[in-house]
Amino acid sequence: MKQKLYLICGLVILFSSCTVIRQGEVGVKRRLGKIDPEYVEQGPKGYNIFTTAILKVPTRIMNIEVKPDLPSKEGLTIRSEISILYRIKPEAAPKIVQNIGLNYESEVILPVFRSASADITSKFLAKDMHSGERAQIENAIRKQMTDILEPRGFVIDNVLMKSIRLPEGLARTIEEKLQAEQDAQRMEFVKEREKRDAERRIIEAEGKKEIARIQAEGEKNAAIIQAEARKKIFEIEAEGKANAVTIEAMATRKANDTINKTLTPSILKLRQIEAFRMLSNSNNSKLVITDGKTPFLTLPDKF
Repeated sequence: MKQKLYLICGLVILFSSCTVIRQGEVGVKRRLGKIDPEYVEQGPKGYNIFTTAILKVPTRIMNIEVKPDLPSKEGLTIRSEISILYRIKPEAAPKIVQNIGLNYESEVILPVFRSASADITSKFLAKDMHSGERAQIENAIRKQMTDILEPRGFVIDNVLMKSIRLPEGLARTIEEKLQAEQDAQRMEFVKEREKRDAERRIIEAEGKKEIARIQAEGEKNAAIIQAEARKKIFEIEAEGKANAVTIEAMATRKANDTINKTLTPSILKLRQIEAFRMLSNSNNSKLVITDGKTPFLTLPDKF
């Protein structure tokens, strides 16, 4: 019976002296009230439960949501909802536990945030927190917190202003102003659009005018070209006719020259005899006047 009791006690002591460090956290070993400067990495770890304890410190990104009342430059109080995203450097975990403890959020991070946020927002108008200046405010708060907390082992990843609730009268005034600005922008857009339409119509009219001018100039040039072409054709035809007459005259002359060269006295005599014979064979009455040498007195010796 005693052996079973001893066995159970031993198992309880064995299991109670083991712990598991999970992902996203580190362990800080405290032995006899002293903090070990080296942090414990992930995995199962054994320790002496009588002299040592292992404290788990998260190193993943943590989110703190706060709803502070922020002051503005004109002295108004702005209700807000802000998220602080931070994480702890693993190597700084033992130092944080030793100097601050495990309640570092309420002891350090939130007081630094309240001071930084009040200091930054007091430099901006209330309407700036509700406009595009919000990102600038967030970055300024994050930078001021980083300057204070990073040397202590904290990393401020981001400060997000999730919502801003302005005083009712100011919110209504801002909305009316924004509406007026939107109306002015809309009218400016309409004015600009009408201006572009007018410019487009002017460009179209000028384009049509230019097209008409180009067409008229083209037609004029075409008429000139056609006239020049007809003139050229007429000149070519006239020149061709002149050349044809010249060639024909030259051919006639050459033919006459050839005939004159081939008509010898013997050939002419033979042609005269043949002509006289044809006349003598005719049944009609004829009067032939001759000098006894040629059938016709009028027949030339040469053509």
